Amino acid sequence: MVAESGGPEDQKPQSDEARSAFAPPAGTSQPATPPEEDHPTSEFALPTGVHQDQGGPAASGGGSAGGTHAETLSSAFTPPSTYKAQQSPPAFTPAQGIPMVRLTKEAPWQDRMRTMLRMPVTERPAAESIQRTDDDTGPAVPRVLDLTLRIGELLLAGGEGAEDVEAAMFAVTRSYGLDRSEPTVTFTLLSISHQPSLVDDPVTASRTVRRRGTDYTRLAAVFRLVDDITSTDTEISLEEAYRRLAEIRRNRHPYPGWVLTAAAGLLAGSASVLVGGGFLVFVVAAAGAMLGDRLAWLCAGRGLPEFYQFTVAAMPPAAMGVALTLTHSTDIRPSAVITGGLFALLPGRALVAGVQDGLTGYYITASARLLEVMYFFIGIVAGVLIILYLGVQLGAQLNPEAEFIPNDRPALQILVSMTLSLAFAVLLQQERSTVLAVTLNGGVAWIVFGAMARTGGISPVAATAVAAGLVGLFGQLFSRYRFTSSLPYITAAIGPLLPGSATYFGLLGVAQNEVNRGLTSLSTAVATALAIAIGVNLGSEISRLFMGVPGAVGGASRRAAKRTRGF
Repeated sequence: MVAESGGPEDQKPQSDEARSAFAPPAGTSQPATPPEEDHPTSEFALPTGVHQDQGGPAASGGGSAGGTHAETLSSAFTPPSTYKAQQSPPAFTPAQGIPMVRLTKEAPWQDRMRTMLRMPVTERPAAESIQRTDDDTGPAVPRVLDLTLRIGELLLAGGEGAEDVEAAMFAVTRSYGLDRSEPTVTFTLLSISHQPSLVDDPVTASRTVRRRGTDYTRLAAVFRLVDDITSTDTEISLEEAYRRLAEIRRNRHPYPGWVLTAAAGLLAGSASVLVGGGFLVFVVAAAGAMLGDRLAWLCAGRGLPEFYQFTVAAMPPAAMGVALTLTHSTDIRPSAVITGGLFALLPGRALVAGVQDGLTGYYITASARLLEVMYFFIGIVAGVLIILYLGVQLGAQLNPEAEFIPNDRPALQILVSMTLSLAFAVLLQQERSTVLAVTLNGGVAWIVFGAMARTGGISPVAATAVAAGLVGLFGQLFSRYRFTSSLPYITAAIGPLLPGSATYFGLLGVAQNEVNRGLTSLSTAVATALAIAIGVNLGSEISRLFMGVPGAVGGASRRAAKRTRGF
């Protein structure tokens, strides 16, 4: 029924607020259908008059004969309609075809994922296998992305390089069927985006890394989890992967606190003997390092930033060296005591990771890591300079011209270099099965450095770069054999090569107003540190040159970085 017009309500004039400014005036005729601009459509919609093919993709999910489909609301955890449990959806195929990459156990997943990360999306080969799920609907995309971010968080917080973190994240998503995914890693932020197809909306998730800790045992456990997820020999559901990841997080450190403090003292004492000290110097340097370690832990418990922790930790070894100088003892080398304490504090791990990120094209992460190294180094400098300045004011006769005993005790120095690497491995919370390998690697590094710099007369910086290159080469080979990260085999082995003596003499020169001499020595320390980082990365890259990617045409290896020759 249509109500008749003409009532008192209809004849009442309307105010300006009662009608829209776009309403047509009274008495004008209206078109039967609104113009096309009033009904915007998607760019993927079919034009008027075109009928959908019944066998096309739009009709494959069910629908009416005319090609119309009813849209149903679904949860965010519902898998995309293009996914099946046993077969991944067909992706875009380029004209030249898609290369086949077999996920064989002989090829570490790091190599495969590094290669595919630098391929365009259209050239990446489709995954050969997918981890099974509990039902036949395929994986839930948000849960896979969340698991991937949690794994990447543990790797990045443990000190892993940005390229290896991206490779691990990419491997996890591909193993669960998410082929079109793009991980992104910066110093504190992880993000990943997945787009099921060109017409579907992308799903993006991110996670912030707020806490960092050095625990290579946990790092190795995460690598084993990723290796099992990417392996065709094992079937790991999402629930099983979450359970194993929770166990990795709950696991306690392999060494108690007192062992770590003793390892810090052993590292400092070994370093003092390495630069010419005797048994008494070893004891004093160890005591100073252990006292500094305990003070640093006290500051950490109070919530002070790491800058102040490094500053406080550097003071006790320097104070003991100055105290020995004030006793005018000729049998003790105070410079060796202070240098040993510096060896235990220099951030070699963060330096290597920062330079490695820069050399592999991750410049934002590299800049952040190197800035962190600079702050740590400034903290060490501040702590040592305060004590040295006080010692100079008290009349301590610190001799910047002192020379360490170079090569009269080669056997003892090789032994203490291996002991230094052993103590460094314990401080890094490494697995007990890797301690022996990294100890031998550190001894080889010192033998090469001593043969080139002390016996051959080659520049110490060049000798350090060669020795660090061998450390990186052997570490990469060890990691390929064990299918794990290379950091546990590399970081502790570079301990004997750290520029502790150059840093000490540079700081001493600045404290005694010998600025030019101090800056020269500090520049040598910086050059040595960069030689260590570049040498380690070069050794790792050399190991990859002789091992081609499985399934690649002509044995081609990983592609170049994001920028090549500056273009």
